[in-house]
Amino acid sequence: MADRSAIEWTESTWNPITGCTKVSPGCKHCYAERMALRLQAMGQPNYANGFALTLHDHVLELPLQWKTPKTIFVNSMSDLFHQDVPLEFILKVFDVMGRAHWHQFQILTKRAERLSELDCSLSWSPNIWMGVSVENQKYVHRIDHLRHTGAVIKFLSLEPLLGPLPNLDLSGIGWVIVGGESGPKARPMQKAWVVEIRDQCLEARVPFFFKQWGGVRKKKAGRLLEGRVWDEMPSSIGAPAAGP
Repeated sequence: MADRSAIEWTESTWNPITGCTKVSPGCKHCYAERMALRLQAMGQPNYANGFALTLHDHVLELPLQWKTPKTIFVNSMSDLFHQDVPLEFILKVFDVMGRAHWHQFQILTKRAERLSELDCSLSWSPNIWMGVSVENQKYVHRIDHLRHTGAVIKFLSLEPLLGPLPNLDLSGIGWVIVGGESGPKARPMQKAWVVEIRDQCLEARVPFFFKQWGGVRKKKAGRLLEGRVWDEMPSSIGAPAAGP
């Protein structure tokens, strides 16, 4: 349950849940599934069940042990709002995030409907960022579910971007990440799709983060968009609360 991450837009990962099931086209070549099966083969005990949904009570309080403020991606190897995760466990995760107020926590889900259903039961501390993944136009309704939650910072992960997303409603959205698919059989992303989203963010004054072009050799493809790196973040990232 790593305290460091290679993901460009975060610093650390925390996985009180591992494993998931596919819900939309963006899941087709899931990196987390590939990694979980690799870790299972290596004998990593937290992945004894491979990519089957598994709750890990023993790592719930791990962020409380990290005294230096971090930006933490929650459940990089799962989805907190998966239908088989009990509300009781979700509340435990939120409780830890609230108590670890010196960190910034980033949650992503494709299950925006369940997020919306549970919203009134959740305690949205200011250090909890909530995001939804949207891979093409068919799933922009996830943004509306997110918009009506109590999260202070709401963000979009448009990754893997599989089609154009014109006329995005960015009202209430505090951050947008865009990235292409990477790994074996990666589906291509067109530059025009990225530029269109970038321009919408500029017009709406929403921070824009371009993660990668992706592809089979993502490092070679790089991260430059029209000659520059786009690493914009929500304004609160530079000023986390004081440590414990």
